[in-house]
Amino acid sequence: MSPVRVAVAGAGGRMGRALLEAATSSEGVTLAAALDMASSPFDGRDAGELVAAARGVRIGSDVAAALRVSDVLIDFTRPQGTAAHLAACRAARRAMVIGTTGLDAGQLDEVRAAASDIAIVMAPNMSIGVNVALKLVETAARALGPEYDVEVFEIHHNRKVDAPSGTALKLGEVAARARGTTLEKDAVHGRHGVTGERRPGAIGFSVARAGDVVGDHTVFFAGPGERIEVTHRSSSRATYAQGAMRAARFLQGKPPGLYDMQDVLGLK
Repeated sequence: MSPVRVAVAGAGGRMGRALLEAATSSEGVTLAAALDMASSPFDGRDAGELVAAARGVRIGSDVAAALRVSDVLIDFTRPQGTAAHLAACRAARRAMVIGTTGLDAGQLDEVRAAASDIAIVMAPNMSIGVNVALKLVETAARALGPEYDVEVFEIHHNRKVDAPSGTALKLGEVAARARGTTLEKDAVHGRHGVTGERRPGAIGFSVARAGDVVGDHTVFFAGPGERIEVTHRSSSRATYAQGAMRAARFLQGKPPGLYDMQDVLGLK
């Protein structure tokens, strides 16, 4: 099978640079295009200024032009940008990997609608380790049952704009589903003041933003006389980028549909 040709969105950002690095070093992947906003100082410049191995690929802002030479668009930008890129991929019938978090209900509906026409991998966290952790949380929540309280803690760098992180919400969602409930019913956010006793079945979320922390997540299962913790710590954005490359390779030849990293890793 020939290498999958990828276009990287948000090339000038920190995550974009990690994706450029991964796209130029991963087996079975070729960097075909790099995108950034028209207002970006990198628009029109050679991607090699950001990542040496990407030399020869010019950063542009024309999504349609990038898709003409690509098989898959990889997007870890912001919700508004992702929505625009999604529409372009749907029009061009190109697959898409979405790692953007913070999409609202309407934007998520657009993703699901687009999946009737194109193949999409969407996950709040592309890290292979995180997705294994999701499976562990599912197993623990199902086995331990409602007698064990569930709390989700996460910390990210001080420039992250959404909270809780998409990964934290996914961890909570997986735990809730394994216990036969939903976050809409049982999630508790931002405890403060006299809150009263903990409500049975609640799934609590705690958030911290500080420094340059790439991303740490812990799910606590606290029961009578014992506590189980499932923790994942990221020390580099390269973990997300490498997962995104696996997702791009997975999409080769896939029919339209909405996939996640559990599909990519064969964990379902």
